[in-house]
Amino acid sequence: MSDEPSVNRRGNQILSFTLRDFVAVGFRHRRVMILCFAGVFLGVLLSALLLPSTYRAETRILVKRERLDPVVSPEQNAPMMFRDSVSEEDLNSEVELIESEDVLRRVVVECGLDHKKSMLGWLGFGQNNDQRTAKAVNRLKAELGVEPVKKSNVISVSYESQNPQLAYRVLTTLNQVYIQKHLEAHHPTGQVQFFEQETEQYRKALGDAEERLKQFDSELGGVAPSVMRDLTLQKLAEFNSGLQSTRAQIKEAEKRIQDLGAQEKLTPTRMTTQVKKGDSAQVLEQLKGTLMTLELKRTELLTKYQTTYPLVVEVDKQIADTRATLAKEEGLPLNEETTDQNPTYAWINSELSKARADLSGLQARETATQAIVNLYASNAKALDEKGLAQQDLLRTQKANEETYLLYRKKQEEARIADALDQSNILNIVVAQAPVVPVLPSRSAWLFGLIGMVLASVTSVTAAFTLEYMDQSFRTPGEVIAELGIPVLAAVPRHAHSGNGNGNGNGSHSSEQPFSDDHVAHPVQIR
Repeated sequence: MSDEPSVNRRGNQILSFTLRDFVAVGFRHRRVMILCFAGVFLGVLLSALLLPSTYRAETRILVKRERLDPVVSPEQNAPMMFRDSVSEEDLNSEVELIESEDVLRRVVVECGLDHKKSMLGWLGFGQNNDQRTAKAVNRLKAELGVEPVKKSNVISVSYESQNPQLAYRVLTTLNQVYIQKHLEAHHPTGQVQFFEQETEQYRKALGDAEERLKQFDSELGGVAPSVMRDLTLQKLAEFNSGLQSTRAQIKEAEKRIQDLGAQEKLTPTRMTTQVKKGDSAQVLEQLKGTLMTLELKRTELLTKYQTTYPLVVEVDKQIADTRATLAKEEGLPLNEETTDQNPTYAWINSELSKARADLSGLQARETATQAIVNLYASNAKALDEKGLAQQDLLRTQKANEETYLLYRKKQEEARIADALDQSNILNIVVAQAPVVPVLPSRSAWLFGLIGMVLASVTSVTAAFTLEYMDQSFRTPGEVIAELGIPVLAAVPRHAHSGNGNGNGNGSHSSEQPFSDDHVAHPVQIR
């Protein structure tokens, strides 16, 4: 490193700081440095001697995933979420449980940490129990060290106290309370009682449903309504088919009767079998007898009445008609015809009567079949309603049975979970139980090292602070650098001995001669 000073923009020399200057600062303020070093070091040592010893107790909790608890769900086979590794979220959740307010409060109360009086208590300012407990909880949370161990499933918990027994008791109580809190958070209490109540309730409901189903079956005679309905519907289909066939036959019979009636109207009742022609003597004799009788009657009437009398006129008319008829019969021949019953008409009449009888029978059959169809239809409808009622009872009975079996299974799972909880078979375990610490947590050697480092830093800082605050010039280079003027001579400060000489032997000491750019021949004073 060059000892020649550099020059700034104005041509002035700039002071360069070297290792020699650093040591020179120490020598110039050696008294202050010694005093600061000694004061700080002694203060640290006195603090280590006067402060009470603290003892650090430590426990470790292992978080694992060996126990799998069934999920409480309405499904018969609940899904199982299996994870063989513990995530960072799981560790942080357990840390939050450890540092939870209720856990720390229970630890404070059980260990009596809230009985410690504060400075206000010593001064006479009273505090109630809640305030003391709250402050004790905050103090415990600040003094308690809870942190997960990196790259592991372990949570480290530490606590320092002046009393080693208290440190041990605090961590032991904390483990117990934390395990209880873990159980409450992950396995809510009352599951067994809840499932027992629900199981008993659905067992009774299942018994009632079975009783109603049994009573319903007894009312039907032990025959299933669905089977009876199917048989009834089959019979109903058969009778419907028969009814349709009967109606077709009725239509056929009505058509036959209509056709036979038309044929009957067109077919004569009788037919001529023999025809004879000749005079009818018997008819003529009858007409002559009738004429004679009428004439005798007229004669008798004329004896009593005039010719214009109505009875006489009527008899005259009858006599005239009889004579005309007699004259006509005498002028015409007699035709004699012999007739007999028409067999076609007889057959048509017989078939018509038969068709009418068949129609009456078919109509009666239709009426009876319609009544049977209506009966079977009403029975099928009633059986269908009973079948729906039976299906509803069966569904209710099946639902109650499934729910009853589900709650029985959940009850057994909850009972197993409670048994595991009571046996402390959990996903957390105290991997390292706390022990009563024997050695204090603060070492004298550590305090000594801290005191030396702190004293060294403090003394160096004090020396450089004084150096920075000192406004006097100590070397010609500082004069040139700060004022920018040439230095003709430098007079060193002598340390006089008892004989008056600066160095003890009568010789003079001076600084190293220096050169200046503005002075051709610098003057050196000895």
